[in-house]
Amino acid sequence: MEKKKRRYFPDEFKRQAVERVATSGLAIIDVAAELGIHESQLRRWIRQINGPGTGSARHPITQAQTPSPADLAAENARLKRELQKAQTERDILKKAALIFGAATR
Repeated sequence: MEKKKRRYFPDEFKRQAVERVATSGLAIIDVAAELGIHESQLRRWIRQINGPGTGSARHPITQAQTPSPADLAAENARLKRELQKAQTERDILKKAALIFGAATR
């Protein structure tokens, strides 16, 4: 039975693969599939490059961007206008129901 020839990956390729996992937000398995390597190989490279105890690379820590105070104020004003409109429509429908309810009796 013929042995499979080992593939060689340059250090630069390994660093770029690890960087892709860290910056893309993709899972390790997805990045490994893109690169045509097994996920365990990519995990090994991550451990080698980042060192032990750096946390799980499967779920990279991504910080949600918080909206600015101006964005929050604009959203708050829009929601208040929308609420006011809905309350006005509700009041009109209540009055109409009273009028038509009294007329049918």
